[in-house]
Amino acid sequence: MQIKTIDPISLKKRLDEGSAILVDIREPHEHAREHIAGARLVPLSRFQAEDFGDVHNKTAAFHCLSGGRTSSNARLLISKGFRDAYHLSGGIKAWKAAGLPTQSRQDAAGEGKRKRFGWPF
Repeated sequence: MQIKTIDPISLKKRLDEGSAILVDIREPHEHAREHIAGARLVPLSRFQAEDFGDVHNKTAAFHCLSGGRTSSNARLLISKGFRDAYHLSGGIKAWKAAGLPTQSRQDAAGEGKRKRFGWPF
């Protein structure tokens, strides 16, 4: 099996259908700063130890910041035995460029302020 590319819109459709899982291979500090909601964080630094047994029947889509780490580590990523494997072309940068939402620390901080002060916006 080889890793294929998938564009952000096609990936979003598969995620919405529940036929795919999204795996963020960046490090925890990168994920904490900004991530795609629902992405499973499995940093490359800990990837060998990860057990994906609960989701092998799904299509896996891997992403990093811009696609470089994902494509250069393709062999490792597909070694986990998924039915089908993709890498998000352009990474989270392409996801945002396509107008798709991300979550960030700022979002969380802003939400806390809105709740604390009762702001409706």
